[in-house]
Formats: sequence, C-alpha cells, structure tokens
Amino acid sequence: MRRIPAVVTTCAATLAFLVPAGLAAAAPASPASPAEQSYTVVPYENVKVRQLPTRDSAYLATLTAGQSYTAYCWTHGQTITDHGYTNDIWIGFADGFSSAVYFKGDPYANLPASAQC
Repeated sequence: MRRIPAVVTTCAATLAFLVPAGLAAAAPASPASPAEQSYTVVPYENVKVRQLPTRDSAYLATLTAGQSYTAYCWTHGQTITDHGYTNDIWIGFADGFSSAVYFKGDPYANLPASAQC
C-alpha cells in the first residue's frame, strides 16, 4: 500500500482513492496493481479516511454517505465502537483506511476473507 508524503495536501490526496466506484477508469493511475481485486463499498454515514488503521492516524479525507467507493482489502486495526457496533476491521483504499463500522454490509463491509491486506 503506497503512503502519501506529508507535503501532499488533503485535496490532492483525495484524488488517488476517493473516486466513486463507477468512475475508476477515468481516475489517475492507482497504486493498486491491476492484478489486485477491487470491491465496492458504501458508507452509511460520512466517514474519515486515515493514513493508518487507527483513529489517531493522519486524516486524509472524508467519504460521503451513500456513495460507492473502490476498496482493495481489509485489515485489523484499532477497535472502534459506534452506533452499537464494535470491531477492529478497517477497509483499505489505495492510500488510506476507514473503519468498517461505518460501511453497509457485514463486519467486513462485504469484502471476502481472502481480501486481507
């Protein structure tokens, strides 16, 4: 997973991974290799994207509730509890992570077990 240098602005950082799922072909080249499987995820409320899978990690951008986004994997990270749900699963995008607690679907935002980062 490629990490964004600290000198990149939040606006520029959002371009690499906050492309709605249906527009991926028009986006700049993704750091994800073409062989990687991608998945569509939908947050049920606005959710922050962090550089690492922890709440205290650098903020990169916000995903909009109800929009579809392209995710590549899931990983274990900081345990998050919100709206009666608790888990330590974070969804991996091209340049950051968001807690799976905020996505529609199962505890892994419907990513398969084999999609671990």
